[in-house]
Amino acid sequence: MGPVFELCQAIQKSPLGVWLRTNIMAIPVADALHVIAIALVFGTILIVDLRILGIPSTRWSITKLSRALLKWTWLAFIVAAITGALMFVANATTFYINLAFRIKLVLIVLAGINMMLFEFITVRTVGKWDQGVQPPLAAKIGVLASILLWMCVLICGRIIGYTKETPFDVNAPSTLDLDNLHF
Repeated sequence: MGPVFELCQAIQKSPLGVWLRTNIMAIPVADALHVIAIALVFGTILIVDLRILGIPSTRWSITKLSRALLKWTWLAFIVAAITGALMFVANATTFYINLAFRIKLVLIVLAGINMMLFEFITVRTVGKWDQGVQPPLAAKIGVLASILLWMCVLICGRIIGYTKETPFDVNAPSTLDLDNLHF
């Protein structure tokens, strides 16, 4: 197949991958935590983004709101990354060939780039539009891009769960092994 697919097979066949697939609670718990964490990531980002757009108003300080929510955003992102990685390890070959998964990863990278541009360029002038003033067009474009990118991440994430694609190596263990479940 190729070196990346072979790496995915090795990851999936690792002791952790096998344990995740054979433990009846591992993937459901990881998936539930992943969904909750992604909801927190998107929710906290959306609150700040909407405030920058002036919704519901410009009376709240963007910097205070951002500071209050940022720790929750990062904590949730770390949980989402860890749980996402665990689900990947369990079925690496299936995820690797899944187009929605690949698009989701690209969208997360683009959202990160958008955030870095916003933080390192646009936020420099936040003192001028922190409270009671409409933000500049660049800020509004940045947060609209943020909202769009994170919505697309959510959509791709849901599509992954409803996509049934068979790995190229049909002998690779990529689904829950009902004969070897551990409680």
